[in-house]
Amino acid sequence: MVASRLKKICLGTCLAALLLSGCDPQRIAELEEGVATEADVRAKFGEPEKIWDAPGGGRTLEYNRQPAGTQNYMITIGPDGKMSALRQVLTPENFAKVQPGMMMEDVRKMLGKPMKITPFALKKEVDYDWRYRRDQQQLIFTVTFDNDYRVLRTGSVPDPQTDGGTNR
Repeated sequence: MVASRLKKICLGTCLAALLLSGCDPQRIAELEEGVATEADVRAKFGEPEKIWDAPGGGRTLEYNRQPAGTQNYMITIGPDGKMSALRQVLTPENFAKVQPGMMMEDVRKMLGKPMKITPFALKKEVDYDWRYRRDQQQLIFTVTFDNDYRVLRTGSVPDPQTDGGTNR
């Protein structure tokens, strides 16, 4: 009975995440760089997961689609209050920028909130995982941090919730 209830909760959460991320392309199309304001962004995307300071006095609003989704969005609002950039950040190009020695906060600012954080106390390491898509494959990108939250290594594997990385 408990397993059945957990399964229903999980399915409901996954469905909500899919519906939310399914609306993203429409929301993005309705926002124009240099024209849309922070109020316009918030009207389309809601409250951000986190707000980061951006270079030059702007702010970056983080919109997370983890754990069930495969995107994270960073939307930069310039000092003039207008949207200056909207990026889906879970990409192989961004993953390649994650280098050994980087601090966890810098990785977090680059990729957004991970879908899962797994501590390994005996190894004195912590894994941060992000779900993403490349071509038709669903993958997990992992960053392993040491005790000081500096990057040790990175890697990608097929998402175990899919059949070899493709949707079931």
